[in-house]
Amino acid sequence: MTPSHRDTLFLEEAVITLHDAFEGDQYVLHLKAPECARRARPGSFVHLQCDPLLPMRRPISIMRAQREQGIIELLYKVVGHGTSLLTQRKAGERLSLIGPIGHPFTLHAERPRPLLIGGGVGMPPMIFLADHLRGQKGVQPLVLLGSEAPFPFQARPSQILLPTLPAEAIACMPLLDDWDIPSRLVSQQGYPGCYEGYVTDLARLWLDALDGDTLAGVEIFACGPHPMLEAVARLAADFNLPCQVSLEEFMACGVGGCAGCAVEVLTDAGPAMKRVCVDGPVFDANRVFF
Repeated sequence: MTPSHRDTLFLEEAVITLHDAFEGDQYVLHLKAPECARRARPGSFVHLQCDPLLPMRRPISIMRAQREQGIIELLYKVVGHGTSLLTQRKAGERLSLIGPIGHPFTLHAERPRPLLIGGGVGMPPMIFLADHLRGQKGVQPLVLLGSEAPFPFQARPSQILLPTLPAEAIACMPLLDDWDIPSRLVSQQGYPGCYEGYVTDLARLWLDALDGDTLAGVEIFACGPHPMLEAVARLAADFNLPCQVSLEEFMACGVGGCAGCAVEVLTDAGPAMKRVCVDGPVFDANRVFF
């Protein structure tokens, strides 16, 4: 029998429509990939061929999926040979991708105050999730983004006031502000308008300011480096809040065959090894940090 995840994976020849460079060796890649754009969900990623002469693909989270236009957007940072080669690819060229891959985030109607926390290259899934949430009646998300590298966008003061947060923490991601979704930026690099500290510090300030009824409507979603996710899991436990985390792991095949990305997860039957690529990348935080 074919595993259930196999019918969600598609090999697609994508066409680069835009490839923008940002400070800190960060790039945003726009790809014409109609099948992937149609099927992608917040938390999905693609396994991308960075260069025709490089056989091993690289996993990259989807930042946006514009279904009507058939466009997906990927944010990546140069961390090695593959992503370095990827920076040389230009508009009009084709890239082979497999996707969308992975178990996405799960939303719950009884939790209308989602708190989205993204760190570094873990920001894209949070932006995708925010895009999915915008305009949904009664849902009031807050997005907190942390980075020690320059943000891959031009930050600006938010037009959405949040009296429960420090007044000096006013920098936002403009795209989210335009969507009428409040966001705040966090860094320890002294960037103007950013909260100085860890993203979980600002999240704790916000949660501490909520009354009991409002707090009962919060659910946390996060993606970022492992230490940040561990801190988010502790934060969620301190406030007795549900929390879903998207894990970042090195992957070889990206489709569940090699099990090179396996991590220990607590199941109903006890601890077990699960593949981040197809069993995740989204897991219940309590199941990963137990």
